[in-house]
Amino acid sequence: GGQALIEGIYMRGPDKQSIVVRDQDGQLVVKTEELKLTKEHYPILGIPFIRGAFAFIGTMVEGVKALMYSADFYPEEDMSEPSKLDQWLEKHLDSKKLDNLVVGFATVVAVAFSVGLFFLLPTVITSLLKLLIPMSVLGQNLVEGVIRVVIFLGYLILVSRMKDIRRVFSYHGAEHKTIFCYERGLELTVENVRKMPRHHPRCGTSFLFVVIILAILCYSVLFSFFTPPNVLVRILLQLVLIPVVVGIAYEINRYVGRHDNLVTRIVTAPGLWLQNFTTFEPDDSMIEVGIESLKQVIPEEKGKDKW
Repeated sequence: GGQALIEGIYMRGPDKQSIVVRDQDGQLVVKTEELKLTKEHYPILGIPFIRGAFAFIGTMVEGVKALMYSADFYPEEDMSEPSKLDQWLEKHLDSKKLDNLVVGFATVVAVAFSVGLFFLLPTVITSLLKLLIPMSVLGQNLVEGVIRVVIFLGYLILVSRMKDIRRVFSYHGAEHKTIFCYERGLELTVENVRKMPRHHPRCGTSFLFVVIILAILCYSVLFSFFTPPNVLVRILLQLVLIPVVVGIAYEINRYVGRHDNLVTRIVTAPGLWLQNFTTFEPDDSMIEVGIESLKQVIPEEKGKDKW
């Protein structure tokens, strides 16, 4: 699988990961390296339902690194002097440590933003509504779930309308089309890739939607048997359950990626529909980036790429 970047694509295979970016001169810049999986050093992190949360965080970290790498090819035109904090960091930290610090900070901010927007905000809004409108436990769970879905949908729709993000989402479409072409055993050419669908069942958008729906179900079951004394306890319990929800969603995503039947089609249908907002048709230059990024990570050992 992979991730769309700024004028590029980050792709992961069984053994390698690669970043391919089209620079401002129109040339493809390729960065490929061996993939180091944490579960190889800590086998417990590869156990089903445990591996999901760790794989999610690991993917986010690598994704942030790749996004920052691609952004370096398109720097903003800012002639202002570096801030005192920037000067201090550059003076006391070498470039590698500084990069790790920035990546760590960006990952924490991204996770905090996601949790706050899609998990905590709906709870706070529902608690405020409960002060105005009496609600049963079932009613509160239902309202909170609806608000969570509405916020998620609204966020995707609004982001997809941003001009710069729309171009990134076109690269997202190129990534999906390229993977589909490879999975169908076709030669990786622009012509073949262009014919492929841009909606893929293993997409991160589908995964996040499954996380949202599972969270609604898990929280509804929990709070049907236990009524938190206040909103802070309710939020704390939700935070504790997030790794569990992500772990279950990860296993579901793996299953639907390996099977094609009525059940998996029903499960993936909402996520595929949501990809209308997170993937757009790419042009040929974007498809070329997708093809090159995938070629870089195709394993030499036959069958090692099987799900």
